[in-house]
Amino acid sequence: MLLVTQKILCHMKVIKWKVYILKKIKKGDIVGRISYGKDIIFIVDRIIKLKNDTQIAILKGLTMRIKADSLLEDLEIIDKRIIKSNEKSIENRILSHLSKYTNRLGMFYGISKNNYGKVLHLDGDSRYSQKSVRYYRNIGITAVVKNISESRQPFVVRSLLDKYKPDVLVVTGHDGMIKRGTGFNDIYNYRNSVYFVKTVEQARLWENYSNNLAIFAGACQSYYEAIIQAGANFASSPARILIDFVDPLIVAENIAVTNRNKFVSIRDFEKDLRDGQKGISGIGVFGKRY
Repeated sequence: MLLVTQKILCHMKVIKWKVYILKKIKKGDIVGRISYGKDIIFIVDRIIKLKNDTQIAILKGLTMRIKADSLLEDLEIIDKRIIKSNEKSIENRILSHLSKYTNRLGMFYGISKNNYGKVLHLDGDSRYSQKSVRYYRNIGITAVVKNISESRQPFVVRSLLDKYKPDVLVVTGHDGMIKRGTGFNDIYNYRNSVYFVKTVEQARLWENYSNNLAIFAGACQSYYEAIIQAGANFASSPARILIDFVDPLIVAENIAVTNRNKFVSIRDFEKDLRDGQKGISGIGVFGKRY
């Protein structure tokens, strides 16, 4: 009888622990997926309750442009020290790239930053939008950064192009394959690629000539071929891998600061990208510096 009672008490503790975990995870929490070894750090974007009382969290990468979902019970709050370490790592990468940029700029005396191409940047992530503003400012590029959800980007891009008349358009946010390892040519197997494709198509209705308006579009695991076919000069992700926050900015920067008589190809900056041409590639475009 004592053994049975102990088993019941133990089972009740497990149930209470699971309920505690479910209540603990909320929107805005920074978490990792237990079943994936917490390999990627996410922010809980929202929580969906299904009919059977199962709760699903919609996740966005903290430093990667990935979107995913997970059962709440598979999530664990990440230690603040690990979060700081990851954020420090991306900040160090940004500073390192800015340092390389400054050294490179030293070879071009007399060039005014006012001559750089102008960037319009649409970003589905508010945190990334704020970081992007600081990045462009540090480079000296005139950039208009708008935090617009991926699903709304196709509906607002033409009016924004009319208003700001940029030389470079960046269309990004979060993405990811729903079923990895299959359905590579099914656009509905991607969380946001369909919106990136539609946004590029709308932008090409505004300016069809690719050397007049340079376009980068995509995020983690995006449907690269469809985005390029829609009219982008550069896109992610040929190998359906992760890209991080700064990769789209590096593409925009290289186009904006390169002279108009020089062609910019992926080989000019692939070493600065997280995973080179596996993460981003494209057909290239002439620079936008006057």
